Amino acid sequence: MLDPAAPQLVVNARVLQFSWLPADPDAVAAILPAGLQARSDRQVFLCQYVVDDECQTSGFGAYSLTYLGLSLVGMNPPDGDTPGGWWSHYLASSPVVRQYAAARGVPAAAGQTVLTVRGGQLTAETRVDGRPIIRTVARVGHTGHEVRSGHHRYLTGCGGELTSADYPYVAEPVSPFEIESVEFLDPDHPVYPLRPANPLTIGWGFYSPRVSFAYPAGPHALDEPPTAEAAPVHQVPARRARSGLPSGS
Repeated sequence: MLDPAAPQLVVNARVLQFSWLPADPDAVAAILPAGLQARSDRQVFLCQYVVDDECQTSGFGAYSLTYLGLSLVGMNPPDGDTPGGWWSHYLASSPVVRQYAAARGVPAAAGQTVLTVRGGQLTAETRVDGRPIIRTVARVGHTGHEVRSGHHRYLTGCGGELTSADYPYVAEPVSPFEIESVEFLDPDHPVYPLRPANPLTIGWGFYSPRVSFAYPAGPHALDEPPTAEAAPVHQVPARRARSGLPSGS
């Protein structure tokens, strides 16, 4: 088992990440533990990614991962342009990754994520026990000369206390990028309360075939309460949303 306090590096992962407004804001808010405050719009984030080769990690090996959670008030990282978030679900294909994450307070469970791109259309599917539970479809272009970097902040609960860590990243986003649909396919799965509203309202998002990031040493105990509300997301028509690139990994 990897030391959960030790940092880990991942390079050139294929990553889809974005956020939305939920269909059931009250159910989303109920997921948060005491001491954390959801945004007033109850924004939810989703990341679906694949690490294709063991040579791309410092110790995880090849794996795929889907995680979801809630965006928080007053927990933004110092140089990030997306709000900090609470990890509510974390579905990893690798037992090594699950054990490492669980020891850090992450709600790790088994799952598989598959990303395919055909003719400019990206399909990202998350499966549990071979059963699809989330499917995202997006239009994607090509990487250019743009590179984004920074940190994203995630909170967990470990040893009976809230903990926080800032995750550095470097990403090469594609352009254009447009979310076309997000389907939650299993009403009985615990992720279902986080499903998006219809029409779909996107807060931020990106796809990149090359994202590098680190799980930092730690995490450390949260010693300051949330202080300020984040900026609101924007409404978009129908079930399509074109979006820019946030920080994240």
